[in-house]
Amino acid sequence: MTSVIHDIGYRHYDGPRLGRAYAVRSLFTHNLRAAYGLGRPAKAKIMPFLLFTIMLLPAAISVAITALASSLGNGQPVNLIRYSAYAVYLQPLIAIFLAAQAPVLASRDLRFHVTPLYFSRPLSRLDYVLAKYGALTTALFILLGTPVTILFIGALATKQKHLGTHTLDWAGAVVGCLMFALVLAAIGLVVAAFTPRRGFGVTAVMAVYLISTAAVGSIQGIAETQTKFGVARWAGMFTPFNLVDDVQVWALGAKSSSPEPPPSGLGGPVFALVCVAVVVGGLAILYQRFRRAGAQ
Repeated sequence: MTSVIHDIGYRHYDGPRLGRAYAVRSLFTHNLRAAYGLGRPAKAKIMPFLLFTIMLLPAAISVAITALASSLGNGQPVNLIRYSAYAVYLQPLIAIFLAAQAPVLASRDLRFHVTPLYFSRPLSRLDYVLAKYGALTTALFILLGTPVTILFIGALATKQKHLGTHTLDWAGAVVGCLMFALVLAAIGLVVAAFTPRRGFGVTAVMAVYLISTAAVGSIQGIAETQTKFGVARWAGMFTPFNLVDDVQVWALGAKSSSPEPPPSGLGGPVFALVCVAVVVGGLAILYQRFRRAGAQ
């Protein structure tokens, strides 16, 4: 039997090799766009943009009421929602966004077994993990920081007094939004990375949020009835929103928005170390998870 070689028109690439940094940036951009459904079918955009719009509504309503009160001259208007409290008050929406979008970044590559293709390029396992983690962190930061910034713009537009205080509160809240994004992204990606099925990933992330919130709420309620307020305050460490909010209170001087304030004394530093441990530990788990997947 005679073999035949067909020339189907492929050409060798002789241009510049853009290297590892370009690959990391491209992977980061691709995953950030995927978190909001950009570059994907229309139905993939519905959930992230719907949640983003709902997240903006309380801020927009707050600004509108403040502007109305200012125009009517009914005393000095104030924001209805504190900057640092926004994420805590709207945590169910944030949890839904995290549960819906973390599997998009973590599960699809595992399901379709494409991780070895990524690692065949000048892209290390750590680069891959950091790009995905950075993309989800950025997506969450946009979700959290935008309404807080709208509140601040509303304070400027209505010419409220003590704008210096507003500026400091807004800046502290932006830092708090970043802390929320860092911790939540680590938790969401770790949970989602252990199932290649998006539906299972969504359920698992929501289960972690709901179970931790319910368990901590029950422990705090029981501890309060027994006047063990120290136990109630330390229990907040085991749910992500209380954990980060207590770090805000300790490190940024924000008012507590959690059911229990952070423990006095060593409570603040310990809670901050737990946040660091969640992020670092999450990245280490993701590295090992995708390392094994890339070797398959």
